[in-house]
Amino acid sequence: MAGTIEISCDDCRLQDSEACAECVVTFLLDDAGGALVFDVAEARAVRLLQRAGLAPRLRHTRRAG
Repeated sequence: MAGTIEISCDDCRLQDSEACAECVVTFLLDDAGGALVFDVAEARAVRLLQRAGLAPRLRHTRRAG
């Protein structure tokens, strides 16, 4: 879908690591798993929350392959 960002824990090479607990995806999904899909406005809102110290930063690193 154009104009959206999809972030899945299943695609992250840091999944189940210590970094996972400090990631905004884990924070927003509350350990439920799955994926987050943001539109541009939502991505901006999350960045603003992160800059204000109200949400953890994105730690997602896509797996190779």
